[in-house]
Amino acid sequence: MKIGILGTGNIGRTLVKRLSAAGHEVKVANSRGPETIDADLLANGARAVTSAEAVTGVDVVILSTQLGAIPKIAPLFAGVPAETIVIDTSNYYPKRDGEIAAIEGGQTESAWVAEQLGRPIAKAWNAITSASFAEKAAPAETAGRIAIPVAADGEREREVAMRLVDETGLEPVYAGSLADSWRQQPGSPVYCTDLTRDEIPAALAATERARLPKRRDLAIEAIMERVGDSTANPDSDYAVRLTRALFM
Repeated sequence: MKIGILGTGNIGRTLVKRLSAAGHEVKVANSRGPETIDADLLANGARAVTSAEAVTGVDVVILSTQLGAIPKIAPLFAGVPAETIVIDTSNYYPKRDGEIAAIEGGQTESAWVAEQLGRPIAKAWNAITSASFAEKAAPAETAGRIAIPVAADGEREREVAMRLVDETGLEPVYAGSLADSWRQQPGSPVYCTDLTRDEIPAALAATERARLPKRRDLAIEAIMERVGDSTANPDSDYAVRLTRALFM
């Protein structure tokens, strides 16, 4: 497949490496320009391009940016064909993204992103830490393989997202529609807790929507206290122990 990836943060970097290694034709862009993209990201054949080029002539676009950047990115999709699949990996953190009234009022993060873009999306790769994603991927059928939820309204979006999740070394589990995707938002039992396929259904069912924001914010405070700032990420073992204690 031809895949455009917007964003070279920790999740985006792993996506570029894994999907290009899997044989896909990958183009990658960030907000600073192709000349700023590290050469190691391109080792498996990915190409550094502009943001406009990344969404042109591709089968799939993956958004691996902060949720607060979505409105700035949205104009890029004005000319993107309707058949192009869009997959979003972002999560809402109001202290970083600014408060978004619709999400604070109960709209799911995924539905808000779809609304900003004016098109259907799938939600995937949002519910795993960047460290676990980089370090713990495994081939299909591996015992204890980490699973992540995938949300989508359309069958095509769901099927493509789940296929690509599998090809990046994680077990995809369909978690329902975008309206139900609050079950995989920050603070939920499936969020960054490194569960297996068999454990995901019960975790989705146990999600308590009203408690998600407080749990999300408690995790951020604990991480900031440990690492000292809001940009560094803790190691995967600490992060998973913390999220399991707070979210499950």
